Amino acid sequence: MMCDIVGNETLRSLWDNLAASCPEQSFLIFQDHKGAICEYSYGSFNEEINKAANLFLSLGIKAGQKVAIHMQTCPEFLMCLFGLAKIAAVAVPINEQYLQEECEYVLDTCQIECAIIEKKYEALYSSIVSSGREFAQGLLIARQSKDPGQLSNHGQLKGNEGAQSFESLCAGQPAKLKEQRPLSSDDTAEILFTSGTTSCPKGVELTHANMIFSGYYGCWQLSLTQADRYLSTMPACHSNFQLAALTPVLLAGATLIIVEKYSASRFWEQICTYRATVTQIVSMIVRTLLLQPTKPWECEHSLREILYFLPLSTEEKDAFEKRYHTHLMNTYGSTESVGWVITDPPVGKRNWPSIGRVGLGYEAKIVDEYGVEVPAGEVGEILVKGVPGRSIMKGYYNDKAETQRVLDDQGWLRTDDKGYQDELGWFYFVDRKVNMIKRAGQNISTTELENVLVLHPLIEEAAVIGVQDPMRDQAVKAFVLPQTGASLSQDEVLAYCKEHMAAYKVPSFIEIVDSFPRTCSLKIEKKLLS
Repeated sequence: MMCDIVGNETLRSLWDNLAASCPEQSFLIFQDHKGAICEYSYGSFNEEINKAANLFLSLGIKAGQKVAIHMQTCPEFLMCLFGLAKIAAVAVPINEQYLQEECEYVLDTCQIECAIIEKKYEALYSSIVSSGREFAQGLLIARQSKDPGQLSNHGQLKGNEGAQSFESLCAGQPAKLKEQRPLSSDDTAEILFTSGTTSCPKGVELTHANMIFSGYYGCWQLSLTQADRYLSTMPACHSNFQLAALTPVLLAGATLIIVEKYSASRFWEQICTYRATVTQIVSMIVRTLLLQPTKPWECEHSLREILYFLPLSTEEKDAFEKRYHTHLMNTYGSTESVGWVITDPPVGKRNWPSIGRVGLGYEAKIVDEYGVEVPAGEVGEILVKGVPGRSIMKGYYNDKAETQRVLDDQGWLRTDDKGYQDELGWFYFVDRKVNMIKRAGQNISTTELENVLVLHPLIEEAAVIGVQDPMRDQAVKAFVLPQTGASLSQDEVLAYCKEHMAAYKVPSFIEIVDSFPRTCSLKIEKKLLS
């Protein structure tokens, strides 16, 4: 057993301890997109987790088995995430914007036989089942009426009973966990799929220790205490929510405020109304807030820290901080690194536009193309070091080759990002990952989109790049070369993209070309596209 700050703590023991030590403490305040609010204490939410866990036991979910969760940010998502963790099963969140092909890739990769989906995705999963997939251990529908009866025949439970209500089935379960399975901090808790430079998303395997370490790290980084109120609008399927908001709140015994859907016109009012002391934002939020009409009460907030992830210009940052009387904590990290491994320190000076210094429990360095560390001030690739399965990811699920490419046996993780550090150890970000686009906080693989485009019968080749977008960091632009003699319009390509890509991946700009600039090896020279 690894002797670190986590020890052999698991998400199950964490929740049991919270329910015993602070049962009446407010854990969660949830506001849905219609404005309805519900609240849970640590004690009451632990009971809901146990009911979900007992439901999964009744469905025959085994230790180590993967179960899909396809919901927007909501309490039911968290009940499933932790309910599966308590019985040593593995949660597989599915991006709320995925379309059928993307969902099926995740379902196939993880051999999913049980899924809990939100009511709004019922038609999507009807199509998935119609294509031949069976959910032998259950297709449960959450966030709908509490009618205990049958819902539809879109899914298949044992005996072909049809899809059933997650809430209704949980209501019939006891609030005490029925079975205490063997569980270790080194066991996998979930697989988070994230876009990369390859053609398909990669499943980042996170252990119980990973998630608990991220909580301890976030508590240090943000100086969190039980008195804090952390408001987040980030998607539950993202590490930005889970590892930078949810787990730090749990380790501190603080209060988490979830707003289901970000609204530029309501966000700052929610910050003030809920007396949030900490929140997290991306650059799109900064820009849309600066466009809102000035309100006389907007500086009457309780915020002491805003967790932020690049990029943002100095002018935008200064304008935001001046207007809202607050300051940003600049950070750098990824799902793979688990914590925001480089960060502004929680106390002392900050050094914008530096992304900060190396956080507790990590190391970082800048190397050249041969892996040799470079002197201060010289640009190279950012590498970060942690302990696999503890402070950095265990690896990519079922992808040994890619895991070995980015993670060596000493725990050094390649980021593919360019940066440099100064003589005092402050790090600076220079450029993004190869073939990656950052759009409103979402990572998009250009290779993935190119592979989708060339499946169109009239497209010979495609190249996708990111172009500057004043509101969303980057926009997606696709260059399309039609088959010889074929006629293809921008509208036809756009319609195809909308049918085969999640909405946030659909190109904002499409250009039909008759040739591509190429390197001497005949590869498309993307740096000449604009």
